[in-house]
Amino acid sequence: MNVTRGFTGRPRVTDPGLPPGQYDARDEWPVLSAEVTPDLAPADWSFRVDGLVERPRTWGWEEARALPASVYEGDIHCVTGWSKFGVRFGGVSLDAFLDAVRPDPAATHAVAYSHTGYTTNLPLADLTGGRAWIAREFDGEPLSPEHGGPARLLVPHLYFWKSAKWIAGITLLDHDEPGFWEANGYHERGNPWEEQRYSGD
Repeated sequence: MNVTRGFTGRPRVTDPGLPPGQYDARDEWPVLSAEVTPDLAPADWSFRVDGLVERPRTWGWEEARALPASVYEGDIHCVTGWSKFGVRFGGVSLDAFLDAVRPDPAATHAVAYSHTGYTTNLPLADLTGGRAWIAREFDGEPLSPEHGGPARLLVPHLYFWKSAKWIAGITLLDHDEPGFWEANGYHERGNPWEEQRYSGD
């Protein structure tokens, strides 16, 4: 696991915009990864949606960029305690990809997986309705590799381990299937406002 200096030991500040147990990271964006950062060029990146869908499909970098652009402006929260206010990510709403593949009505959950093999599970409802993005930019610049570039999943209303770096695809299922951290004791959903950090929270 890779962790940037200054990742822990910060004072907790009472702020109505902070979920319980979080601190304001301000100008920092700590790096936390379960794996080594891959050397993944945009030309080698691809994204697939399959499973319980009518038309499974894979997009290359330029095909994904050709979809309508969408922006997220708001906050992000990490399970380790930091929150970052007023961030701006650019990319494509996940709804655009899902509309193209036509999810089966039986689909209730998804497993997101990375080019590195990392996985995380989510209820499908947390990925639809303008709640999730395939992000390729941060603050107007290309997303850096250590933060998941060339593209990452962005699900900002959940703890950030759900926003899989180096996203490669999403498989839709009719049941919940734990991902990497969920199988190792983390919460199945990860709502920051309910402090759903670990199994049983």
